[in-house]
Amino acid sequence: MSEKSRPAAARPTVIARHGRLKRSAAWKSILALVGTVAAVSLVAAGSVATIAGWQLKNQLQANSVYIPADSAPPPNIGAFEGGFNILLVGSDTREGQGGIGGNESSVLNDVTMLMHVAEDKQSATVVSFPRDLVVPLPACENGGPAGGQPINVTLYYGGLSCTVSTVQNLTGLKIQFAGLITFRGVIAMSNAVGGVPVCVTEPIHDPYTGLSIKKPGTHTLSGNNALAFLRSRHGVGDGSDLGRISSQQVFLSSLVRKIKSDDTLTDFGKLYSIATAATKNISLSSNFANLDTLVSVALVLKDIPLDHIVFVQYPSTTGVGGIYSGKVAPIQATADALFAVIKKDLPLGLDANAIGAYGGSTTDPNAPKPSSTPTPTGTPDPSDTSKPTVKPQVVPGVKGQTAAQYTCSVANN
Repeated sequence: MSEKSRPAAARPTVIARHGRLKRSAAWKSILALVGTVAAVSLVAAGSVATIAGWQLKNQLQANSVYIPADSAPPPNIGAFEGGFNILLVGSDTREGQGGIGGNESSVLNDVTMLMHVAEDKQSATVVSFPRDLVVPLPACENGGPAGGQPINVTLYYGGLSCTVSTVQNLTGLKIQFAGLITFRGVIAMSNAVGGVPVCVTEPIHDPYTGLSIKKPGTHTLSGNNALAFLRSRHGVGDGSDLGRISSQQVFLSSLVRKIKSDDTLTDFGKLYSIATAATKNISLSSNFANLDTLVSVALVLKDIPLDHIVFVQYPSTTGVGGIYSGKVAPIQATADALFAVIKKDLPLGLDANAIGAYGGSTTDPNAPKPSSTPTPTGTPDPSDTSKPTVKPQVVPGVKGQTAAQYTCSVANN
């Protein structure tokens, strides 16, 4: 059932379970899946549009969701002044999931990611917001308690539009497009792409999600195994949600590399499977559920260099008291500096300490050697004279990695 068609009276029967999520089901698996939405579905939809456009279009429109920010996109996606922003949200609802994730009642956005694509189409920054990050709540459809609350309750209190409003207020950025995906989408998308190679430093066993990786090295994960990996909090890093985001970026960066590889982009059968899985499992804002818009965005993302696609965490920390007790608090000065760079539409650079927040990942010691010497992160390429170079801005304290960096998830022992 779509967001706009669900009766408001029906939603309060679902429980927003803060404490229980923290104990076991606090999955952020959708992070990978949402990354899949951003990098996979858009490229795939653009690639097959001329052959099966009518099928994709009908499915997209059937699943569309209205948000207040909806407006007709300009004829050229690059016409958005200062670039454009896409909010990618993962729901932990069990409704319609065929028993995946158990029988708990919940409608929470356990993954919330904001992608900023620069106006010059040369860089993209993806910011992950921790599930338990305490933020001010706007007025939403189903109300909600006053004061700060974890960001993951916004989907419960007002659907996708409430999450959009919350992130806009928090970041000061206008969000033009939004998308929502669920458990089944994770499985469908990972299967459609043919699995994602994921490196781990040692065996990982997580009884909470059923994840069991028996030896170190690179493993191609799909279906339920991909879902279990992405849900795993107890199995990686320091066992926190913040460590899990770092681990999930291992999956995201590998996913983007696979999607942008010739093996995928030249395989029509795979592209069509990806596009079909995406349109069936993703609910897009009404203005985004437009094939022309998706194609435009796909073509932009396809041409952005891997080292100019940056995944970062919203600057935050645990261990703070008051309203942040047992939750996640923002590191405000670092967050302000991060979004100042994004608002100026500048490419983001990372320093040498960016990888591996909260022990969730580390550099892959067996990463393939590049065929040519890459431009170091944060440094313009002086040999490229085709367009003016803009030096990436490094914000100290921001954690994350680029899509070009090969990393491994670290087990929580």
